[in-house]
Amino acid sequence: MILSCQTKQDKLIVEVYETSASGNSLTKLENFSSDKNDENLIQVKLLPAQKRQTITGFGGSFTESSASLLNQLSKEKRDFIIEAYFGETGAKYSLTRTHMNSCDFSISQYSYAPVEGDKELKHFTIEEDKDDIIPMIKDAMKVSKDGFKILSSPWTASPWMKDNKKWVGGKLLPEYYDTWALFFSKYIDAYKAEGIDIWGFTVENEPLGNGNNWESMHYSPDEMTNFVQNHLGPKLEADGHKAKILGYDQNREHLNEWVDSQFKNEATSKYFDGTAIHWYASTYEVFPKELQYAHNKAPNKYLIQSEACVDSEIPKWQDDAWYWRKEATDWGWDWAPEKDKHLHPKYAPVNRYARDIIGCLNNYVDGWIDWNMVLDTKGGPNWFENWCVAPVIVDPAKDEVYLTPLYYTLSHFSKFIRPEAKVIGLENSDNELMVTAAQNPDGTIAIVAFNEGTKAKTLNLVLNEKNIAISIQGQAIQTIVVPN
Repeated sequence: MILSCQTKQDKLIVEVYETSASGNSLTKLENFSSDKNDENLIQVKLLPAQKRQTITGFGGSFTESSASLLNQLSKEKRDFIIEAYFGETGAKYSLTRTHMNSCDFSISQYSYAPVEGDKELKHFTIEEDKDDIIPMIKDAMKVSKDGFKILSSPWTASPWMKDNKKWVGGKLLPEYYDTWALFFSKYIDAYKAEGIDIWGFTVENEPLGNGNNWESMHYSPDEMTNFVQNHLGPKLEADGHKAKILGYDQNREHLNEWVDSQFKNEATSKYFDGTAIHWYASTYEVFPKELQYAHNKAPNKYLIQSEACVDSEIPKWQDDAWYWRKEATDWGWDWAPEKDKHLHPKYAPVNRYARDIIGCLNNYVDGWIDWNMVLDTKGGPNWFENWCVAPVIVDPAKDEVYLTPLYYTLSHFSKFIRPEAKVIGLENSDNELMVTAAQNPDGTIAIVAFNEGTKAKTLNLVLNEKNIAISIQGQAIQTIVVPN
C-alpha cells in the first residue's frame, strides 16, 4: 500500500526502489512514506517545465576480458548475466562501449590491421572479436527490448603506423592518417556484416596517455581536431557512415582546452558530434565548472561519460558491506602528484558511483558508461594485470556470479531513466542529499536521491499541487518513479 503525508496538498502517487547498506538491492518499498509534517522536511520541488539535456543512455562496456569470462560460465549463468544487464527484468542498459584493437582489458595484444605497410588495409580483420566480444554483443541484442547504442574506442593504432613502433605511447605518423581513418570505416563495415551497428566512436582512448602502461597513442587537442576535420570525418562521410564522433575521451580536469580546440569554429566543429570524458581525476570531485564550460561551448553536442571503474582494487567477493565503506583507494592514492593528492582520498565505491552519476546529470552530461561489465575474483583477466572492480564478479571455476552493490547503483539510473528522457529542473533544500530527476518519453518522471550520510532523512517531494513525504534511510539510494 502506498501511503502519503497528510498535508493540505493532494497526495502524489509514486513507486520507490531502494538500494542500501542495510541490505536493500533495488528493492521496491511498500512502506516508504512518512507522516512527518514539520519544518525539518527536505523540500524537493520538481520543475518539469525546465527541460535540460536529452539523455542518450546508461550502460557498461563489452571488453574481451568480460566476454572471455562469459565463455567460461554455464549457459544458465551466462544468460543470467546478460538478462541482468540488458533484459526487461534487469538494468536495461541502453548505451555501451567496446574497444577497437586490444586494450588493457584484453587477454593479449592484437590489431585488426596486423600487416605492416598495408596502407589500404587489405588484410583488415576482426577475427579476434568473433569468439568473445561479438557473441556477447549478439546475446545482449537478443534480450534487449529497446536496443542499445555502441560507442567504439581505439586504445592505439597498429604499432607500425606510429612514430615509436610500439603498442604503448607514441603518435600516429602523418603518412598513416588516411589509413587510420580508413580503419574506422572498415570496422563499421565488418561489424555491420556481423549484424551489429556501431553508433559512434571516440577518436582515441586517453590521448594524454596512461603513464606508459598499456596500449595508448598520444594526440594534442589540435592534432586530434586536425585528424577529425581533415581525415576521419571526411572519410566516414564519403563512405556513407553516419557514426557519431566524440573527441577527447579522458579526465575532466583538462576538458576546457579540448573543447576549445574541437569547437573553435564551424570548420573544426563540423565532424565532432560531442565530447567523451572519464572520472579518474578524482574519487569525489565531479568538476562541474568544466562540465558546464563544455556544455556552454557546444550546447547541442553530446557530453558522454565514457569510462569509469573502481581501479587499483581487487574485487571483494560476496561482501556487500565493503562497497559502502570508505576503504577503497585509486591510482591517485599512490601515484598522483602532491598537488593533486587531495583529489584522491579513500572512498566508498557506491558513494563514488552515485555521487558521480547524479553530479554528471546535474551538469549537462547526457550519457554515462561504466567500464568492464564482468570481471573475475582477482579483478581480471587482462594481459597487463591491471586489476579493477566490475559491477558483476564471477568465479568461473565454481560457476558462481556475484551482483555487487555497484550493479544495483547503476540500475537505479539505467532502468528508470530511458533514452530521450529530458533532465528537468528541481529545487532541493538540503545540500547533503544529492538529487536528480528526468522525465521519460512516456511522461513518467524518475527521481534519483542519494543519502550518503548515516542518518535517515525525509524528503517532501512536490510536483505541481501534489506532494508526498518519503523516508530515505542512511547510506541509501532511491529511485522514485512518478507515473504519467
